[in-house]
Amino acid sequence: MATDKQPTVIKKYANRRLYHTGTSTYVTLEDLAGMVRKGEDFVVYDAKSGEEITRSVLAQIIFEQENKEGPNLLPVTVLRQLIRFYGDSMQALVPSYLEFSMNNLSQEQQKLREQMAQAFGPGAFQAMEEQVRKNMGFFTEAMRMFSPFPQGAAGNAETKPATKAEEAGDLDALKRQMADMQAKLDKLASK
Repeated sequence: MATDKQPTVIKKYANRRLYHTGTSTYVTLEDLAGMVRKGEDFVVYDAKSGEEITRSVLAQIIFEQENKEGPNLLPVTVLRQLIRFYGDSMQALVPSYLEFSMNNLSQEQQKLREQMAQAFGPGAFQAMEEQVRKNMGFFTEAMRMFSPFPQGAAGNAETKPATKAEEAGDLDALKRQMADMQAKLDKLASK
């Protein structure tokens, strides 16, 4: 017998209304965002076609959250970097890397909360800043590994066409970067 709870089914109608089949009520994107925050799993289907549209609804929730006043979660530089990966040879690696990174960040977030609860006081914010610096360093290093050019090669690409030897060197450098990245991911996964 399966112990996992089935995700709640949400139906999206042509008038853009979202219907929660578990409670038999209409819900908003904000309601769905609240469900995600609580850890409730749901799947969204187009009411007419039956097509699963969960990904687009989740993306819409992120879009709505990013357009609210206050601090944004996704800086413009990150959004641009993500767009650059579409159609790139690295595109297939990005989803698993992002999933791994977000899981790691979630685990670190819990540790940080525990540290702040223990040391609630002047040092709590320093611990938070240090953790943010570590996470940003990890993210920056990971993005550098995803760069399709070795360090400094991007500026040289416009000045002259690459020779076959230079292209082979770039490919070797990329292979080394990938091996380094895999080693670092393996190291992080074993922690």
